[in-house]
Amino acid sequence: MEKLSVVIITYNEQKKIGRCIDSVKSIADEVVVLDSNSTDQTVALAKERGALVYQQAFAGYIEQKNKALALATHPLVLSLDADEAIDDQLSASIEAIKAGPGAREKGYIMNRCTNYCGKFIRHGTWYPDAKLRLFDRTKASWTGINPHDQVVFSTPHPTTKIKGDILHYSYDSLEEHITQNNKFSTISAEAYLIKGKKSSYWKMWLKPGWAFLNCYLFRGGFLDGFLGLVIAVNVAHLTFMKYYKLYALQKGIAVRAA
Repeated sequence: MEKLSVVIITYNEQKKIGRCIDSVKSIADEVVVLDSNSTDQTVALAKERGALVYQQAFAGYIEQKNKALALATHPLVLSLDADEAIDDQLSASIEAIKAGPGAREKGYIMNRCTNYCGKFIRHGTWYPDAKLRLFDRTKASWTGINPHDQVVFSTPHPTTKIKGDILHYSYDSLEEHITQNNKFSTISAEAYLIKGKKSSYWKMWLKPGWAFLNCYLFRGGFLDGFLGLVIAVNVAHLTFMKYYKLYALQKGIAVRAA
């Protein structure tokens, strides 16, 4: 049977890290946590559950996740965020992969289902949120533009979709969502600027509008009721903030507090 390392990055996740680790205890041969110097009980809770905990200052989402991969013992890895867990069906799918032949010959894609303010969201641009999270770490790494990272193989590599969901426990309140929108839009704008991307008045109008229509109307976000509307508005808000902040940076206007 192929051995599996579950790798998790953390920072002040004492409310969620226990659920994350508990969800993989039946399939993980080791759990590796790379912590960004948490000031709460994250490290203690992870160690209580048998995780191997390492610490370093936060270097960026992509950089942190690649460091966590390097700390794993086994080539086959499942990469999770601390606010995620896996459901029973996904656990069974991964167990079958470990027991079967050629577990490391493919990358494995799974859906992610987000819990927003106590309700799992099944429509809009948030579901099915397909993620490549189970793979051979010797053949792939994290890349992309912070904070929107993705796993990419170093050479062409087959992938397959497996049954079950990653359960993403995102925001418990609208206030948390707005705070995170502000944080992520700043990170994205700064990354876009480095990459040479440009913003304009038109992009600040058109891209948020499309984001809302795509999430709420075309992708069926309205089927999630009131929360579907709240999510669509916030998706548009995040999009506007990214392009506003990128435009501000192009003009030499600060987007972070001094």
